[in-house]
Amino acid sequence: MTRRGAGALAASPTMVGAVTTLIVILAVFLAYNANNGLPFVPTYRLSVEVPNASTLVRSNDVRIGGVRVGFVDSVEPVQDPKTGAVHAKVDLKLDKNVDPLPRDSTVIVRSRSALGLKYLEIDKGTSNKGYPEGAVLPLKAGHPKPVEIDQVLNTFDEPTRRAIRGNLVGFGDALAGRGPDLNAALGELRPLLDRLEPVARALAAPSTGLERFIRALSDTAAEVAPVAEIQAQMFVSLDTTFGAFASVARPFLQQTISETPPTLDTLVRTSPRIRTFLGHSATLFADLRPGVRALSENSPTIASALETGAEVLPDTPQLNNQLAPTARTLEAFSLDPDVNGGVTRSTKFFSLLTPTLKFVTPAQSVCNYATLLTRNAQSLLSIGDGVGTSQRFLVVSGGQIDSFVGVNAPNSENGPSSAPAASPSVDSNNYLHANPYPYTASPGQPHVCAAGNEKYIQNQVEVGNPPLLGTGTGGNG
Repeated sequence: MTRRGAGALAASPTMVGAVTTLIVILAVFLAYNANNGLPFVPTYRLSVEVPNASTLVRSNDVRIGGVRVGFVDSVEPVQDPKTGAVHAKVDLKLDKNVDPLPRDSTVIVRSRSALGLKYLEIDKGTSNKGYPEGAVLPLKAGHPKPVEIDQVLNTFDEPTRRAIRGNLVGFGDALAGRGPDLNAALGELRPLLDRLEPVARALAAPSTGLERFIRALSDTAAEVAPVAEIQAQMFVSLDTTFGAFASVARPFLQQTISETPPTLDTLVRTSPRIRTFLGHSATLFADLRPGVRALSENSPTIASALETGAEVLPDTPQLNNQLAPTARTLEAFSLDPDVNGGVTRSTKFFSLLTPTLKFVTPAQSVCNYATLLTRNAQSLLSIGDGVGTSQRFLVVSGGQIDSFVGVNAPNSENGPSSAPAASPSVDSNNYLHANPYPYTASPGQPHVCAAGNEKYIQNQVEVGNPPLLGTGTGGNG
């Protein structure tokens, strides 16, 4: 009965096709989900926080000692609520035989290939305590991501990468088809390696100081790093310079190189004879150094004078033609007795006038009194008494009459008096204020202008220059 059923099943094409299709679907399903774990297989779930999970994606391997023990289930960013820093949280599905993972274990993201494929490596610890199911390894358990080959390649700019590709193509073309030659070269390297061994041993000896040399090179590179751009610009400038030399290399540089040995021979032969001349030249240039320094400081003035001279020089011949008759005329004028007598009398006149001018000049140049006197006289003649000139005078004369007794107050200024007015009256105080010789900033006087700037002091006789004079240009008269 059983054989008949099995034979009937094998004899049915429909049943065979159905079973085959079911097996294929099951195989495809298991292959598709192999990276996500097989169904009905228990797993050990953990999460780990790492500083940087760059290019780590779902289904990447998790390895311990190079052996795959699980895979990455998900990767998501996490922000620290205290500092605001962002790191990554990686959920893992591990084999059950890893459970429990020791608490002193660490993780690091490593490269699996040069194409950027990554995997998570677990450095298993030795602690007796382990992480339970669903635990999260803290951020301190995650090592910083090491420098990868793709990061190294990304440090080069596009022209450099293009040049590297060109070099690789050139090296490939150079090595293609030269396998026997390379094998022969490697065979010949054995004697070199035999000799290289004692050299390497000597370099590794402490007495060689190779470690200090490498450290010094590191310090030198650190010192040079800040001026790397300047050095790069120097090489660019050197390229420009050598490019300029290349344009004149033939025949000028060739001639210079070929003529240099004979020139040096001539110099060696003649240098003893010109040694004295060179010594005197050195002394001359040393003496000229202060003059050259002064010349460099005054070069703008000299340049301006030369520019002006260039404009004037075309008219110089005409000027020179007029200088001769002008000089003869001046000579005849200087020999004339009347001229000499006039100059003598003028000199005597100005010598007598100089002391007077010393006192008179400041009255105008400092205090402007002559201009003020002229302006006041002009105002008196043009305006007249229309603005109360007489009333201004009564302030001086009328105030000296006592209107209560009807007579002049003592020592009134209306006429001659025996003493300066110095007594009060009923209507006003009768105190003399006069300054017949005010300061005019003349020699021996303070640098002030007294007239018109005197300070009026009540109930006090004030004759002459009072203290605390102003420094203006005089009053208005």
